[in-house]
Amino acid sequence: MRTLRIRKFTLLSLFFILTLPWLFLVATHFIETKTLRFEISEVQQKNVDQTVQLIGTNEGKWKDVVWQKQLQRHLQKTKMSLVIYSASKQEIFRSTNDDAFRSIEKFSVVQDGHILGIIEIYLPYSNRFKMIAAVTGLLLAFFIVGYEMRRFIIKPLEKMSLSAQQIARGDLDIQLPVSRITEIAEVRDGFKVMVKSLQESYQRQIKSEEERRFIIGAVAHDLRTPLFALRGYLEGLEQGIADSPEKMAKYFAVCKEKTAQLDRLVEDLFDYTKTEYLETEVNRRNVDLLCVIQKSVDSLSLLAKEKQILIHFAPSEDHCLVEGDSHLLERALSNILDNAVKHTPVQGEIFVRCYKDSTKVMFTILDTGPGFPSQEIKRVFEPLYRGEVSRNRLTGGTGLGLTIAQRIIRQHRGELVAENHLEGGALVTGWLPESHNFSD
Repeated sequence: MRTLRIRKFTLLSLFFILTLPWLFLVATHFIETKTLRFEISEVQQKNVDQTVQLIGTNEGKWKDVVWQKQLQRHLQKTKMSLVIYSASKQEIFRSTNDDAFRSIEKFSVVQDGHILGIIEIYLPYSNRFKMIAAVTGLLLAFFIVGYEMRRFIIKPLEKMSLSAQQIARGDLDIQLPVSRITEIAEVRDGFKVMVKSLQESYQRQIKSEEERRFIIGAVAHDLRTPLFALRGYLEGLEQGIADSPEKMAKYFAVCKEKTAQLDRLVEDLFDYTKTEYLETEVNRRNVDLLCVIQKSVDSLSLLAKEKQILIHFAPSEDHCLVEGDSHLLERALSNILDNAVKHTPVQGEIFVRCYKDSTKVMFTILDTGPGFPSQEIKRVFEPLYRGEVSRNRLTGGTGLGLTIAQRIIRQHRGELVAENHLEGGALVTGWLPESHNFSD
C-alpha cells in the first residue's frame, strides 16, 4: 500500500479544492452555451448582427407600435433584450425590465453625420447559475477532502489515542490502525515496537517474579536443614545428652559446621541479590587478573588440601590487565574454583590458566571430576538449579555460586561458558575486555 506524506496530502487537497469549483463552472457554461469558450458563441453573434441590421434599416419605425411588436418577437426568439435611446438619450423602446440580462454591445445609429439614436443589446445573465455551480463544487470539494482527512488522518489518530489509553491501563492486547499517511504509519510502527518491548518486559517481570519466589522457597528450605540440626545439637548440649568431653567436642564441631553452612547460604543469597536486583555499580579500576586468580587459589588451597587435590596455576609472564572491581572478580573466580574443588574426587587435579588473546583476557578452569551431565550443561548457570552433579546437599552447595560468577563477569562486559573437556572433566572458560589504560 502506497503512503503519502502529510505535506503531499495537503497540497493534493488544496489543488482538489481549487479545481473542482472550476470544473463545475466550466460544466455549467458548456451546458448553457454548448462551447467551452466564454466569449459570445457564433449563433449569438449572428443573432446580434441580425438585430443590429434590423434596427439600423428601420430607424424611421422605432416608435411604430406594430414594428416594436415585431422586434419584440424577434428578441424573444433570439433570447435577447435591448433598449433604444434617442439622440438626446431619451428611452424610445425597452424590450424587458428583467435584470437577468447582461449588456454585451452598445452602438450609435448615424445618418449623414447625425446621431439618430443609441442601441444597447443585452444577453441572458447566466453568471448566477455559474456562481451556484462554483459554490456547489467548492462545498463538495470541502466535503470530499474532509471525509478523506477523517478517514486517513483523524480516525487513525483517534484509534492511536485509544490504544495509548489501553497501554496506560496495562492492556497490551491492542489493534493498531492502518493509515496511508507516512507520518501516522511511522507512529504506528513506533507503537508496535513499544508494545512488543513492553510485552517482553512484562514476560521478563513474570519470569523474574517466579524466579524470586522459587529462590525464596528453595533458600528457606536449605536454611531449615542446618537450623534444625543446630537446634537439635544445642538442645542436646542443654539437656546434658553430651555427657563426655568427646561427645561435647563432637556436638560443638557439628554446631560449628552448621553455623558455617548457614553463613555461606546467607552470603550467597546476599551476593545473588546484589547482582540481580540492586544492579551494583562496578568500581572500575585497573586490575591484574593474574593476582586475582592467585588470591582465589590461595583462599581455596586449604579446602583442596583436605581432599588431596592439586591446583596447578602457572602465572603468565605478561600482565592480564582488565578494568573492574577486584573484590567482585575474586568472588566470581572463587565461586568457580570452589565448585571445581567440590566436584573433583580425592587426589584429583585442577588446572587454571590466564592469558591474553587479541583484545581479551581469557581464563580457564579445568578439573578432573566427572564433568557436567550433558542434559544439564545448558542450565548450570541457572539460580538454584539442582543437578545430580552440579548441585546437591552432600557438597553443601547453594546452587548460586556459578550464577553469581556469571553475572559478575557479565557486569564487567565479559562472558562465562561451561562445557566438558574432550578428555573428561568440567571446563569453565571466561573472558574479559583487556584494559588499555595502564594507569591506576
